[in-house]
Amino acid sequence: MSDSSVSNSDSKSDNDIDVALMLRVGQRDEHAFEELITRHQSAVIGTVAKMLGNASEAEDIAQQVFIRLWKSAPRYKPTAKFTTFMFTIARNLVFNESRRKSRKKEYSMDEREDDYHLQTPDTDQAQPDEGLLHAELQSAVDRAIQSLPEKQRLAVVLRRYENMPYEEIANVLDLSVPAVKSQLFRARNSLRESLQSYLDQ
Repeated sequence: MSDSSVSNSDSKSDNDIDVALMLRVGQRDEHAFEELITRHQSAVIGTVAKMLGNASEAEDIAQQVFIRLWKSAPRYKPTAKFTTFMFTIARNLVFNESRRKSRKKEYSMDEREDDYHLQTPDTDQAQPDEGLLHAELQSAVDRAIQSLPEKQRLAVVLRRYENMPYEEIANVLDLSVPAVKSQLFRARNSLRESLQSYLDQ
């Protein structure tokens, strides 16, 4: 039975593969852990960066996500999709970090913006109008997302950038599907208001 399930890997869903890897991680299989990281680190880092608005911290938080996956693996039960389990860990770490920053006021908006857009190419000389407008719009979108309440922010990031279905977002946020849709509706209205001057151009 196990042989056929292994040999039938081509027909496995991504979740089946993730769960099988995580169960092997629970047996302290380091190769399985490395494969899980390879499969998901880009999504985790991207989500954390968009949530915190700070690219330099995203890798540190993402590393903590995978450390927690490793530590929790022996107790892991595949009762939900693996990505739900993983992003729930990410949610807890990101929300904790956001609240810590809110209390300490460690970062100004300008500092977050400068740090988040270090990779933006210098388009000041070549195509200044188009390049600067794109960079300005991207910066405005980032700031608008940063201004959202944390649950709205994560719902937007998971839906827009990870293409996550409503049901899985609901599990990650511990909300009902109608509540997730309500969060997204309010978030989109807020983003539309924040970006109205750009939409009118």
